[in-house]
Amino acid sequence: MLIDVHCHLTGAEFDEVGGIGEVIARAKAEGITRMICSGFDLVSSKRAKELAEEYEEVYFCAGFHPSELHKYKDGDLQEIRALCQHEKCVAVGEIGLDYHFDDNPSPETQRQFFEEQLRLADELALPVVIHSRDAAAETLAFLEERKGWLRHGGLMHCYSYSPEMMEAFIRLGLSFSFGGPSTFKNAKKAQECVQRIPAPLLLSETDCPYLTPVPYRGVFPNEPKNVKYVVENMAKLRNENVEELKEQLFDNAKRLFFKLK
Repeated sequence: MLIDVHCHLTGAEFDEVGGIGEVIARAKAEGITRMICSGFDLVSSKRAKELAEEYEEVYFCAGFHPSELHKYKDGDLQEIRALCQHEKCVAVGEIGLDYHFDDNPSPETQRQFFEEQLRLADELALPVVIHSRDAAAETLAFLEERKGWLRHGGLMHCYSYSPEMMEAFIRLGLSFSFGGPSTFKNAKKAQECVQRIPAPLLLSETDCPYLTPVPYRGVFPNEPKNVKYVVENMAKLRNENVEELKEQLFDNAKRLFFKLK
């Protein structure tokens, strides 16, 4: 009963390791029974839907990642809306703010589309999957001003900010997923967050094909099967039984992503 709540399965990265069918088969062999494939633009969101229709274990999110907004065309948001009404689309995402690279879309553009997609999620009664990089204070302030659009919950995916900031996001009703970086030796903030977070708000992810966890850090592509190492590390950090933690994480995912079966 393992779940990877945030992975990217739509690219060509897996062609060199047997293709997506083999990737999903390897995940199932390791006990990963559900994978949520996150869209990051219209093309990837459509492909995620196709994978969800092809594989029982796969669900998906649809949305525009802040770094991918240069691809946006008039009408794309309406297509995202249609995808989000699919029976296996569990959230609007991934959406948010990313100020890491100088050539990313402007902060104004990112905030505009973040707001539009937050509003869409509220209208469709869906949770959101939030990407935030080098934008902790900005993301928090943005969400606090629009907390009425978070009535259906949300996920801070691959959370990497401080425990103190986590407490502020918790007050907005958000959950948190941790991936490979939480297994890295020097990831002190993420590890402290894993230790301190209330159990019902904790989730597990890989963000594959990136961020492969220890003991395979640096191997590319990462795969959903590796979420087991993330969970084992979580159990160690929290001093909890790993099998009980697996059940907790699965229950948490079903509560947040209510379409998940």
